Parts: sequence; C-alpha cells; structure tokens
Amino acid sequence: MLFGTTQPESGDNKWRSQLDKFVKENQRDLAALFWGLWLENGNSQGTIGIDLQPTPHFVYCPKEAIEKLNDRVENRLQEILGIVENHKPEMEVVMIGIGKGEIKLIQFAPEPAPPDCFEQVGKDVDGLLELLEQRLSEEIDF
Repeated sequence: MLFGTTQPESGDNKWRSQLDKFVKENQRDLAALFWGLWLENGNSQGTIGIDLQPTPHFVYCPKEAIEKLNDRVENRLQEILGIVENHKPEMEVVMIGIGKGEIKLIQFAPEPAPPDCFEQVGKDVDGLLELLEQRLSEEIDF
C-alpha cells in the first residue's frame, strides 16, 4: 500500500518543481553566484531571491521585508527566518524563490563549497547573473 501519494501538479505549484529542477541542474553556478554576491555585499543587501515575475530574475530580499511578511502571515515564516539568520555562506547556499504570491526556501550545501565553485566557474557576478537569468527564462514556464 502506498502512503502519501502525490497529487497532480496544479499550475499554481508547477513553478516550485520547476525551480527545484533548475536549482538541482545549476547548483555549481548558483553557488558561485551566491558566493560572488556575498563577497561584494555580505549580508548588507539581504538574502538573494529568484523572482519569477514578470520574467525570472535575481533580487535581494532584505531581512526587514521577510520579517514584515512573517508578521502578516502569522509567523509561518519563522523557520525560514531562522535559516536565513544562521546559515554559513562559506558552506551552504540560501536563497528565496518568489512566485505566485508565495515564497519557497532554497537551501543546499554544494560540493565543492561556494568559494570553490566561484573560483572554478571563472565568471564575474555580472556574467553569472546573465547566464543564470537566461537559463531561468528557458527552463521555468511561469
């Protein structure tokens, strides 16, 4: 007997699985971008986000904005806030996916670590942003 059978994917949730697939296929480049932006700004701009509307692009999600949203949704984002606050950028990538009025936590520990990914990729932040936004546009049907 099967438990927890999956429901057919609705159009509203399709973006989540597409984003998961994109992250899995682009882990090294996302880790490199994450580290490059971390070197440039540290935590001063907030958490990196992937905003899917109107076309997929990268944004910063300031901590204050996430806290305000958490208040509006009765503290249902408390766990996300804790992860954002306590992540170790030299070891793991933390981003926020934004789509259809919802957010999704993106968190992974790449092999190799983000600093090494950045070194291996050999592109600057602008080149990585351009490359990844192009791939996002091709791979995510929003």
